[in-house]
Amino acid sequence: QVQLAESGGGLVQAGGSLTLSCVASGSIVSINAMGWYRQAPGKMRELVASITSGGRTNYEDSVKGRFTISRDNAKNTINLQMNSLKPEDTAVYYCYADVRTSYWQQRPYWGQGTQVTVSS
Repeated sequence: QVQLAESGGGLVQAGGSLTLSCVASGSIVSINAMGWYRQAPGKMRELVASITSGGRTNYEDSVKGRFTISRDNAKNTINLQMNSLKPEDTAVYYCYADVRTSYWQQRPYWGQGTQVTVSS
């Protein structure tokens, strides 16, 4: 089994900053991509940022220049530094990891989600 533990959500005023962290643990052989999705009330879940094991990153257009994703492969950890937060960033943020648990098995795993609320 694989577990993803998220931390760092909370309430912040517009213009402020938060850092989300996610640690993967369990029967992990290797992890390909890791990243963050978010889901606001009444909206579909959307990709915020992702990073491969090689460090290649991808960002949703609305967060480019404001959010930075980083990764520590040795610790199976990713961080999402969120600056210049806007009320429209308010959502539940979910960590995911594309994990290989054996030669034959690789699939995405998800964290429980952490609430980020940005007040205007």
